[in-house]
Amino acid sequence: MKLFPAPVLSVQRRIAAYLLAALSLFLCATVAQAHPAPFSYLDLRLQEGGIEGTLTVHVIDLAHELEMDEPAILLDQRVLGEQYSEIASLLEQRFVIGGGQLPDPQWKSVDVVADDDALRLAFTIDGEPPAALDVAAQMFPYDATHQTFVNVWEDGEIRQQWIFGGEPQTRTYFAGTTAGTIAVLGTFIPSGIHHIMIGPDHILFIIGLIMLGGSLKRLAIIVTSFTIGHSVTLSLAALDIVMIPAQVIEPLIALSIVVVAADNLLRGEGRDFRSLIAFVFGLVHGFGFAYVLQAFGLPDGQLALSLFAFNIGVEIGQLAIVVLVAFLLHQLRRRSEARARQIATIGSLAVMAAGAYWFVDRVFLTGAG
Repeated sequence: MKLFPAPVLSVQRRIAAYLLAALSLFLCATVAQAHPAPFSYLDLRLQEGGIEGTLTVHVIDLAHELEMDEPAILLDQRVLGEQYSEIASLLEQRFVIGGGQLPDPQWKSVDVVADDDALRLAFTIDGEPPAALDVAAQMFPYDATHQTFVNVWEDGEIRQQWIFGGEPQTRTYFAGTTAGTIAVLGTFIPSGIHHIMIGPDHILFIIGLIMLGGSLKRLAIIVTSFTIGHSVTLSLAALDIVMIPAQVIEPLIALSIVVVAADNLLRGEGRDFRSLIAFVFGLVHGFGFAYVLQAFGLPDGQLALSLFAFNIGVEIGQLAIVVLVAFLLHQLRRRSEARARQIATIGSLAVMAAGAYWFVDRVFLTGAG
């Protein structure tokens, strides 16, 4: 005997259920047919004296931009011939190769890719590709989900791959030549210096570490410990091995400033943990540096070199701060040891206050970022 008999659906409810199922299938089919592949593909082959490229786009996207009701008619060679100039004129406004250093593309041909409901347009760009080649692409802004896949070829191999989304963005390819190596160094070393100089939290952490001074050997060990720490995590994050969210790292960077200042104020005789603090929180700061490289975009073919160059830039900026602050503190101690200790105490309190403010702001107010 069944204690809870199965409910009996009325005829009306059954009909409604069938209609709802049919409507769901229809909507799914409509969405699928509306745009089965919201992607474009841009291939660039770097050669001596110029660039050969192909651009593959879906006819649905083109039809939308050309205000055509039937995308499939673009697969007709006769219609395609009539629309070719307008298509080429439209598309060449949606990507930029060389950042203005190279002439506009010269369109050569267009082929129908019937199986994909797409068109493949071939073009050439005259002129020697620069060692640092900028590429920007936003092919179909009307569709926020549209993505453009870019492949950069050199010497018959794919050397770089990117995915451009709905937002305008520019990436840089560094050639695998001596000029490309120089371009990487010339780009990432200044970037590392710049990041240190515009980062007050990093600067205050470094100043806090050397506020109490010490011998040149002692200061060198402290700075080296910080360098080792941030180099480890910067590399791990840049290689996508380990990455911690900015919402966690940014407050920890602020907390590191509080800790180093507190250590200055509470330190006892003969106790100096600055090297350990520098290494531990250097690991944290390394993730902070990695966010810069993520936004900048590391070149696949020159990954190790670009990481090395960025780190060199960070060290140059860091050493400039250390040398200047250490020199000023040394001059102050030569004149009055008591005054130097007073300045170190006041300075440590100021550093702690700044770190505490940033911590509260990043955790409770504006959040990380």
